[in-house]
Amino acid sequence: MVSTFTLYEADLHCHTTASDGLLTPTELVRLVAELGLKAVAITDHDTIQGWEEAVDAGLNYQIQVLRGIELNTNWRGKEVHILGYELDGSSNYLNQKLKGLGEARVHRMLEILARLATLGIVISEDEVRQFAQGESIGRPHIAQVLLKHGFIRSIKEGFERYIGMGAPAYVPRYKLTPEEGIKLVRQAQGVAVLAHPGIQQLEEGIPDWIQVGLQGIEVWHSEHKLEDVKRYGTLAEHYDLLTTGGSDFHGEAQKPGVQVGRWGVSLDVVEQILSRAKQNRWNLDREC
Repeated sequence: MVSTFTLYEADLHCHTTASDGLLTPTELVRLVAELGLKAVAITDHDTIQGWEEAVDAGLNYQIQVLRGIELNTNWRGKEVHILGYELDGSSNYLNQKLKGLGEARVHRMLEILARLATLGIVISEDEVRQFAQGESIGRPHIAQVLLKHGFIRSIKEGFERYIGMGAPAYVPRYKLTPEEGIKLVRQAQGVAVLAHPGIQQLEEGIPDWIQVGLQGIEVWHSEHKLEDVKRYGTLAEHYDLLTTGGSDFHGEAQKPGVQVGRWGVSLDVVEQILSRAKQNRWNLDREC
């Protein structure tokens, strides 16, 4: 696959079939290698299920794989996404929290299906699970079933007509607070980064989130405008935070035009994250 754009060395925000991406972890890492990138972070929603396969593929394709996650949280009625990097996957606390979030996702899916049924659209839980190849079930999987049966012509239409906020089958999701999400990452020895703050204009919350352990801001993102890059880059510098970046890749059908590596960072940032994660582990060990 040949890109017409200059690509970064590392894309630190990518999704796989472990949540709502269209490529398996192996397929994603292979694509990263084909494009000539050097590193990628697997940041699936509320799950770490794709890590092992991605790391194995990284060894095969000589790609550095960061073990990440994206946690969806709520702040003042706004969606706030917290990225975590290099967490300890053996953490009992982390795994128990993720199990609870997974159960909440299933409950939400069933409520959405019930609301769709009242609109004359009957689809089964089993069909949704077939699209949700991983343990993290979400609305995009429901939209894929709607598309398969011809109820909609695109994933975007599915959200706008049926399952997006304000649509007739929309069901709010159980969410952590940003503080809870940051603390979860930090207690699992990871590096906590605020994802794509320009989408919701979240600068007001940053000082408080730093107090509970936020260590970086995602400055480069597929939905950030130039003014967002400048604003959040300046804020990161002011607060001495890491500046990260990534495409938020899901696959062409999920996010048209969002290509791996078109948004991202240099390998220097990867090294900074790894160094900060090592320091986090040292600090936690010292506290114990």
